[in-house]
Amino acid sequence: MLPADEVARHLGVEVDAGLAADEVVVRRRRHGPNRLPEPPPRPAWKRLLDQFSDFMILVLLAAALLSGVIGDLTDTLVILLIVALNAAIGFWQEWRADQALQALQRLATPHATVRREGGQVRVIETEQLVPGDVVLLEAGNFVPADLRLHDVARLRIDESALTGESVTVEKSHGHLSAEAEALGDRVNMAFKGTLVTHGRAAGVVVSTGEQTELGRVATLLGATESRATPLQRRLAAFGKRLSIVVLAICALVFAIGVLRGEPLLLMALTAVSLAVAAIPEALPAVVTVLLALGARRLVAVNALVRRLPSVETLGSVSVICSDKTGTLTLNRMQLRQHRAWGVPDDALWTALVLCNDAVAGADGWIGDPTETALLQAAQGAGLDVTALQRERPRRHEWPFDSDRKRMTTLHAHDGGWRAYVKGAPEAVLPRCGGAGDEPAAIAQDWAAQGMRVLAVAQRDGHADVVAVDADQFERGLTLVGLVGLIDPPRPEARAAVAECLAAGIRPVMITGDHPATALAIARDLGIATEGADSVLSGPGLAKLDDAALRDAAPKVSVYARMDPAQKIRVVQALQAHGLFVAMTGDGVNDAPALQQADIGVAMGKGGTDVAREASSLVLLDDNFATIVGAVREGRRIFDNIRKFIRYALTGNSGEIWVLFLAPLLGLPIPLLPIHILWVNLVTDGLPGLALASEPAERGVMRRPPRPPQESVFAHGLWQHALWVGLLIGGLCLGVQAWALGQEDGTGPKSHWQTLVFTVLTLAQMAHLLAIRSERDSLFTIGLASNRPLLGAVALTIALQLATIYVPWLQPVFRTQPLSAGELALCFGLAAIVFVAVELEKAWRRA
Repeated sequence: MLPADEVARHLGVEVDAGLAADEVVVRRRRHGPNRLPEPPPRPAWKRLLDQFSDFMILVLLAAALLSGVIGDLTDTLVILLIVALNAAIGFWQEWRADQALQALQRLATPHATVRREGGQVRVIETEQLVPGDVVLLEAGNFVPADLRLHDVARLRIDESALTGESVTVEKSHGHLSAEAEALGDRVNMAFKGTLVTHGRAAGVVVSTGEQTELGRVATLLGATESRATPLQRRLAAFGKRLSIVVLAICALVFAIGVLRGEPLLLMALTAVSLAVAAIPEALPAVVTVLLALGARRLVAVNALVRRLPSVETLGSVSVICSDKTGTLTLNRMQLRQHRAWGVPDDALWTALVLCNDAVAGADGWIGDPTETALLQAAQGAGLDVTALQRERPRRHEWPFDSDRKRMTTLHAHDGGWRAYVKGAPEAVLPRCGGAGDEPAAIAQDWAAQGMRVLAVAQRDGHADVVAVDADQFERGLTLVGLVGLIDPPRPEARAAVAECLAAGIRPVMITGDHPATALAIARDLGIATEGADSVLSGPGLAKLDDAALRDAAPKVSVYARMDPAQKIRVVQALQAHGLFVAMTGDGVNDAPALQQADIGVAMGKGGTDVAREASSLVLLDDNFATIVGAVREGRRIFDNIRKFIRYALTGNSGEIWVLFLAPLLGLPIPLLPIHILWVNLVTDGLPGLALASEPAERGVMRRPPRPPQESVFAHGLWQHALWVGLLIGGLCLGVQAWALGQEDGTGPKSHWQTLVFTVLTLAQMAHLLAIRSERDSLFTIGLASNRPLLGAVALTIALQLATIYVPWLQPVFRTQPLSAGELALCFGLAAIVFVAVELEKAWRRA
């Protein structure tokens, strides 16, 4: 294996400058995008063919062909056309859902930090990496390509995805002998797909895409299986049970018809058509479309859904555990106070500049907002930050971690070294000698004013300390000073917290900040009430057993100085009360808590790759108000799914009652197979899908969260489908009996069938308009508040009228033109359904 400088020379790159833009273009053309081989998308012809694979559709096709064989070609052609149209709609729905999900996947593309164009630090999509790129790694990143490391600071990588070895590997940049062939032995390499758990590093890309070690095993890792959401599984199970009932009814309709002397083929086609129309085999598929479209709408409110089930479960959130910095606050730190301790101010600024990981970017400083704020303050104090960093480079470092709550850097000084330590006052001050109690009191006072306080210390020496453990080294320090930074609350956070509380959702702050700082911000935002001491610190939580924490959890609104590991205990304590918990996180150690939460929410801007991977929702703007917006959108989506199910089941119920009850009441079979299939086509397609565009219900965020285990059929949905379906069936049979009574036996049979056919279609459209809201009247929400649905209803009515009045369609659909009075009667009977459902809603409101 070559030394790092030879690798860089071989790849034609200077590690301090990176590649030029024109060279990147040349290499991308030569090597292609940095992505693993993907299975080819399912071809369109196969998707289309799948639409005809349903057993009932195959039976219908066979019956239609049999009808053609015995000479009824018109019926055969029309049934084939309707089946083809149905398949086209199914194909379009599946294609639209796929497009929505692909768009979400593109938004979720991982990013990498690189050095290019003369040393400028940039964040790019990992697909754009090319061999020779200089990549910067830090804890929480997934390694974006195979890298030869040349600058390493306490770097540890989890390579279990490649090697199966669960122990993290400590990396170095040194030259290895040729014997180091095994992946686990190549400690100067970082491999694509592995996870940085500690420290930081820089490395040169040596392989991308298929050429990486992960690319070689991509065939083993690449087969991902799409899993149905819980709601889809429940609907699929319900559909199977309902199918058995429907098939039994169809068999009964067939038997009664044959016994009454109806033609055998007609009854077979009628029974099959009714089964095709009434069995809700499309419910899970349509729900997928609604969820996928909902997920796309969530992107509009800056929430990227990574797992589709989280769209349906957002409405159940009862507690939001949110980080403070950047989520509830602006994450634009500003230095508010500073005090040097026994040294000149310049010594404090020097320590803050050197013990700092922020780097110069094209548009200013890039890094943690606290660290960039410190560099800006040092510049404002007159220090030449870049020159100081160049004159006193870092010889060694002990990076920040959440256990120690501090970081240390080592620099040459007066023939020896000087170490600078920066961290939380309670983590640094006890390690400083001779400072007394005053610094701790000042830190406490600043924190109570809502400031984030850092203590800065130093230590001089000559002995070699590179191999010394951080905890052992960070002792006998001399205090240099204190700094207090303010991170003001986001302007929209206060309103978002108020909206949470109105919606029955409890906001909880979990932060690594000082308890006094956290409580001051929480009270300002309305999370904690004024005068109530509802804060629990990490050390205090550590003393509580699980039972005590479970008792305390409902009363605590602020958790401060929390270790990421303690977040899991908080989530579990809240879940023990039956609460549905959303948890935010951005660091490597947050991943277990994000997975434990019912909905893990990762930061899109400041979060690590591993946090995003563990989450089900990513905030593209790291904003607490976005979580609340996502919950509101999640409630709207679930409401609309319920509306679609209510609409589909009621329509199916109506069709079943019409055909089942007619023979029992001594009436002829009221509908031909062509009528049943047509009603199914025009009412289940666009009108049902247009419900996805329905705006949120009035007061959607003024009702308690939906219990997670609550059935989608709760609150009277199945009873509604039953009684309204029976009403539609009764109206259809009533108009049939009336029409038959008006005839003298010489008129065409198709006239009364046309009346039944029209009433059934118009009644379903009236029902659709009435259920646009589960509680409010259509006149309250406004007819034009969902224009796609209004257009779909108008188109359906126009198509229905075409089957009655267009001369060349009349023989196809066996219809007769209706008089103005008869058409008015059809609309009047449909209006009864609308009025009945509006009265049901009025009764609910009362």
